[in-house]
Amino acid sequence: MGQRKASWVFEKRIKGGPKRKHTLGAYCSWGTDGRRQGAGLSLADARATALEIEMEASRGLDRIADAEVTRLAAEREEAERKTVREVLDQYEVLKLVNLATGKTVSKELNKALADHVEKPVVALSRADLQAAIDTHTSAGRLVYANRTRAYLRTFTRWADRRDYLESDIGIALEGAGREQPRDRVLSLPEVRAIYQASFDLGALWGPMFRLLILTGQRRGEISCLRWSNIHADAARIQLEGQQTKNRKPHIVHLSPPALSEIEARRELAGDAEYVFTTTGKTPSSGISKAKAKLDKLLGEEFQPWRLHDLRRAMASALAASGVPEGVVDRIQNHAATGSALSAVARVYQQADLLPQRAAALDRWGEIVTVMSATVTSLEARR
Repeated sequence: MGQRKASWVFEKRIKGGPKRKHTLGAYCSWGTDGRRQGAGLSLADARATALEIEMEASRGLDRIADAEVTRLAAEREEAERKTVREVLDQYEVLKLVNLATGKTVSKELNKALADHVEKPVVALSRADLQAAIDTHTSAGRLVYANRTRAYLRTFTRWADRRDYLESDIGIALEGAGREQPRDRVLSLPEVRAIYQASFDLGALWGPMFRLLILTGQRRGEISCLRWSNIHADAARIQLEGQQTKNRKPHIVHLSPPALSEIEARRELAGDAEYVFTTTGKTPSSGISKAKAKLDKLLGEEFQPWRLHDLRRAMASALAASGVPEGVVDRIQNHAATGSALSAVARVYQQADLLPQRAAALDRWGEIVTVMSATVTSLEARR
């Protein structure tokens, strides 16, 4: 059997306070030869330490409480030495990496706090955060303002709970007010104008914008496409759950013009992991700048629009051509609204309606790329 370890322990009630248990140190044994065996406290040393604690306790001094204050002060001092950048990095590792929108949140937080990343996090003020929100508000970007506010409030609450901040400075941040729902629907001539203008954006951004138009998928799903998602022999994109907004796997049919865009990118890909990339290892950044360039190509008379409007334009055009709502919803990978589905509809949904989706996307490709095409019923073409 191994030798059991023992320690000296002394209990004493603090004057006017709680009873405290003090571990004085390891027990020191003595051999038969009178020699000390191992490191530790002798009985005399333990008694002397206990006497000191007893005298302190009689005067109301509390060693354990004092040690706790010292420990907290040391932790606070360490926290105060951390910069905003260090805390943001820790927030990403501990919190954002587990979220579907983590990369987006991290990007927006770093953008909002770009002027403050090198300062101590305790020096961050509510005014600093509010200024980032107000910048979006003054530019009329109400949605971005409110999203930035939400991201900052979640971050400061997390940082406050870990004592990186003296208080939760984000709790009283003001947003941009109530957002107006978007009702902008791009007309077919407008969609075609965007499609044609994209050919002047070069071999990277042009194909990306055209694929957004032709597939009707979300910006992040197309901009972050990997070659492993492309199944050219089956003319489809296959997204994994972690790549989609609703965290469900999704199949996107590639119409002939969409497939040709993929094939053109393949010729330039080399050993790149991503379809749209300049490094091969990461998706291309700068889509906002590319959108601004596209707006200039469209001219000042072109009404303001957003990338998400392309999805709405597709949905409207397909609905006008007689495509059922359930098919359009499955193309764009979101749940249909309205009344409860019938038993027959549920059976069709389980089958994913892939043939119907492929037919609708092929028709959409014709509508966009053939300038003379009109939105006619799919039934009328059979």
